[in-house]
Amino acid sequence: MLQKFQNHLLHNFQFLNGKKILLATSGGKDSMVMVHLLQQLDYKIGIAHCNFQLRGMESFEDQNFVQYYAATNNIPVFITQFDTKAFSEDYKISTQVAARELRYNWFYELLETEKFDYILTAHHADDNLETFLINLSRGTGLEGLIGIPEQNEKVIRPLLAFSQEEMEEYARINNIQWREDSSNASDKYLRNKIRHHLVPILKELNPNFLSSFHKTQTYLQEAQVMVEDASIMIYQQVAKQDNEAIYFDLQQLKKLPNYKSYLYQWLKEFEFSAWDDIYDLVESQSGKYVFSSEFRLLKDRDSLILSPINSVNEKEEYSIAENQKEVNIPLNLSFCKVADISIVSNKTIFVDADKLKYPLILRHWSDGDSFQPFGMNGKSKKVSKLFKDEKLSLLEKENTWLLCSNDKIVWIIDVRQDERFRIDNTTKNILKIQLE
Repeated sequence: MLQKFQNHLLHNFQFLNGKKILLATSGGKDSMVMVHLLQQLDYKIGIAHCNFQLRGMESFEDQNFVQYYAATNNIPVFITQFDTKAFSEDYKISTQVAARELRYNWFYELLETEKFDYILTAHHADDNLETFLINLSRGTGLEGLIGIPEQNEKVIRPLLAFSQEEMEEYARINNIQWREDSSNASDKYLRNKIRHHLVPILKELNPNFLSSFHKTQTYLQEAQVMVEDASIMIYQQVAKQDNEAIYFDLQQLKKLPNYKSYLYQWLKEFEFSAWDDIYDLVESQSGKYVFSSEFRLLKDRDSLILSPINSVNEKEEYSIAENQKEVNIPLNLSFCKVADISIVSNKTIFVDADKLKYPLILRHWSDGDSFQPFGMNGKSKKVSKLFKDEKLSLLEKENTWLLCSNDKIVWIIDVRQDERFRIDNTTKNILKIQLE
């Protein structure tokens, strides 16, 4: 196995040569085999061990075993202890997820503080098969079936090409000592049930099952690359993006023979889970939306709009003093007196300065707001009706601000000026207000 492992590293991970490598080491057979292999090949290594304090004294015996091995073999060792149960309870996650988050966060800290280049873990081919079967049982998409990646940023898994049997044989021949995790014998966890009961049946049906499985995963990985390439090309035809949101053109989307698959590819990274609700949005009425933890997908006429969840505080207000020349929060506005008017636009208005009552107020709109649209000779109009006429999306409405004098709207910023503050033949002082 040593020669095979060396060839594997030279062919697939040649960039590890001369690098400082941190080995995630539990003290179990797999990680101890990995440590031994890299020792034999004279890589510059260090050992990182996490004590999750989940198995009483066993956890501390594992820690002592790893510390003793590192000291005996003159290998730098880094040890940490986690109150994993408390962490899982505080964040309402499983102990497995808690342990994974804790250890990888710590590994990345060690990369920075101890100047390691990469983290190596001892996942092997049987682990990969178990992960595949777990994901298959949960109904994941294609990315859940392509297996554990050999490299994920700074994390390398160099043993994925090797079976459990190969690891056991290497440990036996080289008299490698390890610690046996008693929880591995329990069927409490789904992974253990698959390992103890399902995998042996598959290997009995086909002694070369792992080899066949590896070929299948290779085909799945190639298919995933094709899917991602197609997804990128179609995205460019269907989606437009600005600083606030991504807009999916529904007319273009519905021309696709399987638009649900494309939506899944585009939205999965935003942590949505209610996929049936998302697919239903395509045919829903405007204003319907679906949330993930941090994003919202909104149906608006002929578009789906993806944006961060807007934490708008409708009571949020900002005061503007009489001699203030500019505002930088929440918008960039400038105020200056001019002798004459130039071009008026949604971003630039000219008002009669003597009609303003200070302080001016910047605030969000509310349902009861009304104003007198510029050029409509004193007729009032609901702000909500203007938004409807202008076909503003919910996102645009939420991001619209009003500039007010007392209880009167001076400007629906970037939309329409109010008639009551326009300049006329009696105006003596002109104030130019501009949205930068």
